[in-house]
This record gives sequence, structure tokens and C-alpha cells, in this order.
Amino acid sequence: MNSVRRVDFQPYDPEFAADPYPTYRRLREDSPIFYSPDFGLTFFTRYADIVKLLADKRVGRSMDPVLTPEELADRHRVEDRDGLPTYDRFVRSNLLETEGPQHARLRRLLSKTFGPRRIGALRGRIQELVDGLLEQLIPRGQMEFMEELAVPLPVYVISELLGWPVEERHRLRPWSAAIVKLYEKDHNRMDEARAEAATAEFADMLTQLVNERRKAPAGDLISALVQVESDGDQLSHDELIASCMLLLNAGHEATVNAAGNSMLALLRHPDQLEQLKANRGLLPTAIEEMLRYDSPLHFFHRYVLQNFEYEGFEFSKGDTIGYLYGSANRDPEAFENADQLDIARDPNRHVAFGRGVHFCIGAPLARLELEVLFSTLLRRIPGLQLADQEPEYNTGLVFRGLKRLQLCW
Repeated sequence: MNSVRRVDFQPYDPEFAADPYPTYRRLREDSPIFYSPDFGLTFFTRYADIVKLLADKRVGRSMDPVLTPEELADRHRVEDRDGLPTYDRFVRSNLLETEGPQHARLRRLLSKTFGPRRIGALRGRIQELVDGLLEQLIPRGQMEFMEELAVPLPVYVISELLGWPVEERHRLRPWSAAIVKLYEKDHNRMDEARAEAATAEFADMLTQLVNERRKAPAGDLISALVQVESDGDQLSHDELIASCMLLLNAGHEATVNAAGNSMLALLRHPDQLEQLKANRGLLPTAIEEMLRYDSPLHFFHRYVLQNFEYEGFEFSKGDTIGYLYGSANRDPEAFENADQLDIARDPNRHVAFGRGVHFCIGAPLARLELEVLFSTLLRRIPGLQLADQEPEYNTGLVFRGLKRLQLCW
């Protein structure tokens, strides 16, 4: 058997944040499967390997289904879960973090409430929200795209979807930012304290709303989740709270990053932007291409659920492996001219939303928001251009997104 090559992988460096793709290219060519001592896991960089392993039942998002009670208790002690009791209760037990029958059950229940009909019905309201935000911005001739458009839009959409009080929606973005910070390896104790506090406050507010909807159901998602049933089965209180948090944290954060990355990609490729202006019918394929070209989510980890061999490498039960989605989506073995933005690319089997049983349940909503946002921008601000040629990215490996994006017209 071969030994996995050790590589010094530093994704939190500002240079990597500015442009990770040359690093990904070198890794695919020289060390497509490598071990990082800093992360304590084995990374996969190539599209074919990642797609294959995403369908492999020998790996999963949680070890829980294959551990004895004693092993599970030991694992929780090692991960110091007692230090984050509320975070562990609601964030580590959602659909994204479960496996096997538990995951299938949760997905079945959520799919009954968060399906195409509910999402499609949001189109008109998303259009109103985009128009309302632009009404305030257009007369100024400039905007900070992230804070003034990319961030508030998904917050407003998620809050309306859930049935969140308008006067309380300003709390959602800070809560989400604090919670998802723990997805990144470079968090510290202060970040943990903030995430725990945000989770507790979010859970308290959701519990209040859930109790109100039990007494007086409305037409929102919280009411639907309270009432949903499948073969006599319903969501527990904790599952309901965890599901709402997931919709905010995963869906909102990814959509913010996708909007910013996509806007920048279009403006840096004026030929593609002009092609899209000339043919608005390309918008669906353009959105898929922008998601591939600079994906909002670059990394997800999995646990090895049983010993197995892959491509000459041995993996043991309990090992952690990581999929570099950002690298896979630029793999020239999977995409012709992978480093070029081609808004007419079709087919486009990117992994920006994952693949298989853990495919992002919020992907249709993200696509709808992006479609409405970009179709409206193309129509109402055709002269949109970069005001700052060197936008700054946040450092991170899981989420890839911009700090700021200054635009003018």
C-alpha cells in the first residue's frame, strides 16, 4: 500500500483567499490525495475521486451510526461537546450532520415542507425584495454590493420563509455569522463562546415562535414544520429548531457568497457579461457556471465508517477525509477549459451543492434567488461596473466569499 503524502496546506493565508486556484491546480497535479498534519485529515482534490466518494457508503458525515455507546461517549469527550451544549444540541444534530436512517427520516420530513411548490411561490416576493433594495441604491450611482444587497436579500428571504417577525430579522445575520464561524478550523475560544450564545438566543426565539404556531398556525415554514407528518412520524422539538437553524446558516451563508462571487466573476469577464445581456435566456446556465467557477462552499469533511482501501491508500474507521469542492469544480479532467468562465457551458455537473444523499436541500432556493437578483440587475443597472479592482476575500476554507465589493454605474 502507498502512504499518503504529507503536504503543508495553508488555506487561511490571505494569498490563498485572494486566489486559491493555482494552489488547487498544483495539488491536483502533484498530490491529488494528500494528508495535512494541521487539519489531521486526508484531502481529495480531483473531481472524479470526490464524486466517487460522495456516493460511497463507507464514509459519512457522522460516526454515530457505527459507534457503540462507549465509543460515542469517548468521541464526544475528545471533541469537548460538553463545552458547547446548546451548539451541540442544535447545530451538530441537524440534517447536514446526520447519517443513515436518521438522515433519511429527517430529509423525508423536510422535503414534504420545503419542496418545489413552496420555493416557487417565493419568486414574486423575492422580486419585490430585490426591487425594494435597488430603489434605495440606484439613485446613488454606487453601492457596496455585499453589505447592501448580497447580505440582506437572503436574510429577508429566509426570515419571510420561516415567518420571522420583521422587527427581529436584524438579529439573524449576526447569529448566523457567529454560528458558522465554528465550521472553520481557525476559530478560537472567543468564537466558541459567541457561537454558543448565538445558538442559545436563536433557539429561544425559535421556541417562542414554534409555541405560537402550535396554537395558531400560519402559512409560513415554521407552521408547516410543526404540522408535517410522514407515516405517523413528526419532527421532535429539537429537530424542528435544528432544521430552522440549518436553513438560515447553511442556506443564507452560501447564497451571500454565491451572489458576491458570481457578481465579481461576471464583471471580470466583460465578454461573458455582454453575452448574457444580449441573451437573457442564458441566465440558468450562467448561474450554474458561476457556481462552478467560484463556488461559495469549498470544503466538506466526511468520516470513514469502516476500514477500506482506495487507490492504493488504506483508510481506517474513524479517520477524517476532506473533499475540496473548489478544486473539483476547476478540474480540467471534468470540465473543458476549466479555468475559463463560460456562461453557455452545458452540461455542467459541478459539485457546488454537493452530491448524493447530502445534496444541499436549499439549492433550489439559492438558484431562484440568484436568478431573480441577476436578471433584475441586468435589466435595471446595465452599466454596472467594478469601482474597486482589488476586492478583498474573507479568509476561510469552508466558505469562500468577499468581504466587500464596491460597484458603480
